[in-house]
Amino acid sequence: MPDTQTHPFGISHYIETPDGRKLHYMERGSGAVTVVFESGMGMSRSCWGLVQPLIGEATRAVVYDRAGIGRSEADSAPRTLARIAGDLSCLLQQLGSGPFILVGHSWGGPVVRSVAASLGPGLIRGLILVDPTDENCSMYFSEAAAKHYGRMDFIIPLMMKSGLYKLIGSRPGRVQPAEIYADHKREDFTAQAGRTILAEGRDFIRDLKGLLDQPVPLGSIPLTIISGTHISRMEKKTRPVLLEAHRKTAAGHPGSRLVEASRSGHMIMYSEPRLIVDEIMRMV
Repeated sequence: MPDTQTHPFGISHYIETPDGRKLHYMERGSGAVTVVFESGMGMSRSCWGLVQPLIGEATRAVVYDRAGIGRSEADSAPRTLARIAGDLSCLLQQLGSGPFILVGHSWGGPVVRSVAASLGPGLIRGLILVDPTDENCSMYFSEAAAKHYGRMDFIIPLMMKSGLYKLIGSRPGRVQPAEIYADHKREDFTAQAGRTILAEGRDFIRDLKGLLDQPVPLGSIPLTIISGTHISRMEKKTRPVLLEAHRKTAAGHPGSRLVEASRSGHMIMYSEPRLIVDEIMRMV
């Protein structure tokens, strides 16, 4: 893909982390505020195809690939929350002095919260969490959840070998622009991508428990949580519990907003992208 403004995500760049790893990002637009998107566990930049290009028409908008995903080099160190947040902080340093709006989907929610807490309201204009992983949700700490995540080391390699990982995983992203969807299919279901999602999941519960035991202080940083409220048959037990956690988190942060996405489950950026766009623009 050429590094030109013709791609919906804009221009492609690389930065180098202090330990020499290359991280890939793409930016579109310009403006006083930079909006940076953090994807969910095991997902590359290519899930923001219905959101980032629209934001790039109004201000600077950046999508990036975490280590081992998309076009970013893999990381030999454990992919803990602190390690992932450290990479995002490195990217923000390269992008300039801000201010930044950080948008995090799923596991990207705790990532951007951690970074925002370390940088503070001087650099962070606001946070938008899109159906985020939430430590106030008790189901993550259940015995059933531990067994589920424990099985991933077996299930994901098996699905990758059979082709089901790509077949099932790529299907929801078809609603995006063709060029972004092509990147998604080509880059996000490789053997390296499979290894990365397993690496990101290994410390997931422990890191989430750490957030519950020692909450990250966001201070006066504006916060919006966009929560999917459509309950599918597969989520009839988990979706109501997660929504209640989102409500609790929003209530615990002064001046926060809870936006309910009535037609969405987890992948709000595919089913109701305009809700995300509108909340970002409200902060911009």
